[in-house]
Amino acid sequence: MVKILDCKLRMMWYDGAIMMAKTQITLETEMQRRARQRANDLGVSLAEYFRRLLARDLARPETAAHVDRIFDLGTSGGSDIASHKDSMIAEAFRSTRRKPRRR
Repeated sequence: MVKILDCKLRMMWYDGAIMMAKTQITLETEMQRRARQRANDLGVSLAEYFRRLLARDLARPETAAHVDRIFDLGTSGGSDIASHKDSMIAEAFRSTRRKPRRR
């Protein structure tokens, strides 16, 4: 479970135009331990490790779903469902109805 709270605290670095917002997250104990270990292995702080992860994730281009991927997936075998849909629906409906009991 990760909960992110934006504290809206900003700090200004006067030698440049870098502004940062302080953010607090809550991690499960094991996830925090593993993240600290990974940051240590990389020789960076936990905060820098998270910044790098976010920068890498946000730098990836967004992939949009291409609608044309669903067309021409197969063949209809020559059937023309559009012209006979009403009769096909009626037939399917009739086949699911219970037949009345005769007494």
